[in-house]
Amino acid sequence: MLRTIPVAVLLSLISATPAQAAASVTGLWVTTEKDSIVEIGPCGATLCGRIARILKPNPNGPPRDINNPDPSLRSRPIQGLPILTGFRDAGRNWEGTAYDPRAGKSYRSYLTLMRDGTLEVKGCLGPFCRSKSWTPAR
Repeated sequence: MLRTIPVAVLLSLISATPAQAAASVTGLWVTTEKDSIVEIGPCGATLCGRIARILKPNPNGPPRDINNPDPSLRSRPIQGLPILTGFRDAGRNWEGTAYDPRAGKSYRSYLTLMRDGTLEVKGCLGPFCRSKSWTPAR
């Protein structure tokens, strides 16, 4: 009986330990291509991200969302476009949806703050995932 008490106490302490929260990913991030800055911040109960600034201007005018599958959205400007939506804390990372205006597609996505301070942005289609590394904007 005495041996089961320490085990019971240990098990109760383990189950009372709160789940690990994902590190904050809010702020300004330079994309892998270094062509834009994405601002990530709260959107109600979730996080979202929008293209805050275009770093490589287009000589033909502001870039538009021309690859969007919805023809009525193809004329909207890329700057200000929401590309990260519905991100929720999933422990080690954030889970939500990412929109890629280059492809005009949305993907199941994960955001993870890495130890070196970069942001891993992973987009998945089915079991296949691709990661990109964003750097903090200075």
